[in-house]
Amino acid sequence: QVQLVESGGGLVQAGGSLRLSCAPSGRTFSSYDMGWFRQAPGKEREFVAAITWSGVNTYYADSVKGRFTISRENGKNTVYLQMNKMIPEDTAVYYCAADRIYSDSAIRRRNNYHYWGQGTQVTVSS
Repeated sequence: QVQLVESGGGLVQAGGSLRLSCAPSGRTFSSYDMGWFRQAPGKEREFVAAITWSGVNTYYADSVKGRFTISRENGKNTVYLQMNKMIPEDTAVYYCAADRIYSDSAIRRRNNYHYWGQGTQVTVSS
């Protein structure tokens, strides 16, 4: 069974940093595009960042551009989301996702991802 397992969530003060990790199990995801999404209470799940299978191209939501960095280590089968200068509006459950999308226009859309993790809570206090 294929699983994506997120880790690294927690409580941080505004202005602080966290690094999330996503480690797929049951399959090698080196040929998969990977994305991070988040969902705050009462809101829809939204795109945060994505990285192509090769790691060459990255994509960010305007709300996190310049503060968050997505990266991957295919040798370790792991994707990271480095979150800096965090603000209370970043509070949400963060989800890792994967699929073979191979499209710049489609990589931001959550419906294009088949594999999802269980989510990790991130809370930013003011």
